[in-house]
Amino acid sequence: MPTPPANPERLSITELAPLLRAGHLSSRALTDACLARIDADNSALNAFILVLAGEARAQAEEADREIASGLYRGPLHGIPISLKDLMDLRGTPTTAASRVREGHRADRDATVVGRLREAGAVFVGKTNLHEFAFGTTSEDSAFGPVRNPVDRSRSAGGSSGGSAAAVAAGLSVASIGTDTGGSIRIPSAACGVVGLKPALGDLPLDDIVPLNRSFDHVGPIARSVTDAWIVYCAMTGDRSAESAATGTLPPARALRVGVLRPYFMDLVDDEVRARFEDAIARLQQAGATVHDVALPHAADLAAIYLHIGLPEASAYHADTLARMPERYTPNVRIRLEMGRYMLAEDYVRAQQGRQVIRAEVDAALDGCDLLALPALAIPAPPIGAATVKVGSQDIPVRNIMLRLTQVFNVSGHPALTLPCGTTKAGLPCGLQLAGPANQTEALLRAALVVERELAQT
Repeated sequence: MPTPPANPERLSITELAPLLRAGHLSSRALTDACLARIDADNSALNAFILVLAGEARAQAEEADREIASGLYRGPLHGIPISLKDLMDLRGTPTTAASRVREGHRADRDATVVGRLREAGAVFVGKTNLHEFAFGTTSEDSAFGPVRNPVDRSRSAGGSSGGSAAAVAAGLSVASIGTDTGGSIRIPSAACGVVGLKPALGDLPLDDIVPLNRSFDHVGPIARSVTDAWIVYCAMTGDRSAESAATGTLPPARALRVGVLRPYFMDLVDDEVRARFEDAIARLQQAGATVHDVALPHAADLAAIYLHIGLPEASAYHADTLARMPERYTPNVRIRLEMGRYMLAEDYVRAQQGRQVIRAEVDAALDGCDLLALPALAIPAPPIGAATVKVGSQDIPVRNIMLRLTQVFNVSGHPALTLPCGTTKAGLPCGLQLAGPANQTEALLRAALVVERELAQT
């Protein structure tokens, strides 16, 4: 029998799945490796709120028995994953990283969690986040800030910071996050992993604590586009497309890329800009057709996002804000209370503006397979920083971190980020790709081509 790989927790699903299926690696050994990594690193990273060591080992042993008996459920069978602590996992608390939900315990799985369980995934724990997903840094949490595995003095991004940190550090092979303004893509870019926000409505959100339903999405964080596609397939409940994730890819010359420059490239860190331009140049050299595109009303995005997002979030929290305001972290409480003062007419205008943005994204994609822009305009900021300097300007951290991602929550188009190099200090940069409305699998297929070309030496 071949020798099991060293450090299997660092491998991808596509590398691990054939080993597990052939019996060359056990799910128990893989799960133990992730749990050992959690024991070693979580006290410093603070990626996990809840570690399910006993339950995970029992699930792994059951996966090993099933695989040995010929009952192989697919490439997620026996793979350790983690869940952002916004989604219900039966028998465990869902804290949303807040003291507001003390005493909660889920009596059933969220639908996407149940589908992952049916696919044979092993749940190693629930990850830390920005309280109620209402922030970009994963600092405002009842459990303390998440730290970036690349540089522990820096933010892991947010709000799914624990999920991205867990994958980047080998604490789990993949994770599930949520994304309302960029909360999968921002931490994935900050930590150097792949994050997918599917098209709006692709995946059910029941038994997941909402931020606001107009913009909420759930999706995977993983080590490669293929891994993200495999996890996404399991989350849809239709795993028939799993084989497409590892199928033959078209040449890069078949790819048509629209680069969003006006507004989106106006405020970008110099090193992030350089890595982005390097990635676009690599695609052009490989034969892809590249041209610039624009959204005429991009400057209105922040106002549209705030006038929909804040009042919807405030409405969900109205009761607990009235009864126990002191249990919220101060920054999250302030943002939630701001939503009480938004006018109904502004909310209606913002919903109309949302339709304009959606139409403009559709128009930008006309004749394109993908739109491209950075995922995060800055490298991961230092923990505790209120502002960062971009060029000669001091910009609030929250504003600059949301600036490039919230557009696709407003429009609902599928979007993902994949690594595209690092700064001189070794901090990851992310390339964001967006695809046609309601065509998440088309985006994934095109992203595989991009990932392949960027990996060429």
